[in-house]
Amino acid sequence: MPSSLNLVFCGTPPFAVPTLAKLVSAGFNLQLVVTQPDRPKGRGLELVASAVKRCALALGLPVAQPEGIKINDDFRAQLTGLKPDAIMVVGYGRIIPPWMLDLPPLGNLNLHASLLPNYRGAAPMQWAIARGETVTGVTTMKIDAGLDTGDILLQREALIAPDDTAETLAPKLATIGADLTVETLRQLQAGNLRPRPQDDAQATLAPILKKKDGLIDFSRSAGEILNRLRGFQPWPGAYTKFRGKNLQVWKASTAGRRWQPGELHIEGEHLVVSCGQATAVELLEVQIEGKKRMSAAQFIRGYRPRPGEVLGS
Repeated sequence: MPSSLNLVFCGTPPFAVPTLAKLVSAGFNLQLVVTQPDRPKGRGLELVASAVKRCALALGLPVAQPEGIKINDDFRAQLTGLKPDAIMVVGYGRIIPPWMLDLPPLGNLNLHASLLPNYRGAAPMQWAIARGETVTGVTTMKIDAGLDTGDILLQREALIAPDDTAETLAPKLATIGADLTVETLRQLQAGNLRPRPQDDAQATLAPILKKKDGLIDFSRSAGEILNRLRGFQPWPGAYTKFRGKNLQVWKASTAGRRWQPGELHIEGEHLVVSCGQATAVELLEVQIEGKKRMSAAQFIRGYRPRPGEVLGS
């Protein structure tokens, strides 16, 4: 094993960038960075490079962007020729095929944004916040054929602040995870790390988010609704219906009023909605379909909601 490990890095989103940068600064030999192809974005549908690609090019690293990796003879030959000691995967967005799992002697390693076996899946940070967790963390593991089921290498805890959203929690975990990845690789190289199997009986899931996950169910308690609002930022967010149009809720807080779930009440410039379990939320910032974001006071003046009017229809 060389004194500086030869690595291939696979990643795509901003969450993966701190780990890539940390591996370079720590002295590892990054032979290749693999990321998703450029995707069209915005009204003009201009091709936009992934955050990982932009970082890799800034660091002067070679980049590959295969459309697929399961059956791709050219990509397989490229990786086989590099003979990496390990392949590091952070939010790459593709299932790692068996041929790739078997390639490096130290295996394919993954940084996952939860304390596995909790929150296996594509959206661990989002679901942890949405379900009211106050502690989460990051895990490095050896990838196997399952969904986040591989042996655990190292873990580190992190607190979820009461005002954290998925957008504010992600960079915190990314920074912690970058340090943990370096520590994992150094301990593996030194032979000081013994992988441990996950306890499948303790596993929870964090499935990929869908648009419908953001639909507010006012029969839930105010606490549940606010947790989901924080967890599902920036997408799918939290939304309901007002007079047949989508109403996006950007900011809200708990309120002490109690009426029928979904019922609107206006108190001066305050917009309060009743929820389940005799709770309520105050809507602070909203956005009606096709309009700009506005404060509750602006919404009240512009749309004059009637006391007792019900959201969700």
